[in-house]
Amino acid sequence: MMILPCLTIVDTPLMGRGVFTGEPIPAGTVVEIAPVIVMGPEERKLLDRTALHDYIFEWGQDRTQCCMAMGYVPVYNHTCPSNCEYEMDYEDGTITVTAMRDIEAGEELFINYNGDFDDPSAVWFDDLGAGT
Repeated sequence: MMILPCLTIVDTPLMGRGVFTGEPIPAGTVVEIAPVIVMGPEERKLLDRTALHDYIFEWGQDRTQCCMAMGYVPVYNHTCPSNCEYEMDYEDGTITVTAMRDIEAGEELFINYNGDFDDPSAVWFDDLGAGT
């Protein structure tokens, strides 16, 4: 596992907690590599009935599995376009978060829950009036 030492988790006014940087981060920088715990379809059905539903990721080529990422990954908030993007490595069992543009000190790091940093598709909570 690798997390840039300049990252911290901070309370945000609208989104609970978020990941922020204390130093500038250049575009293309890997900010985190996190291992994941992979769970099957039956476990996913159970998790979907808990608060963990909001923190798991679909996993696998067929997306029938899910995973819980370790590290800061579950705390990144969503926006589109985001300043970071995540990539899943099914073989290594990791999620890598990379800066998509220069990020200034004090800025919150965001991912797009759709996977691609600029994918404008609706996300599951858009109907709830949450997110950005």
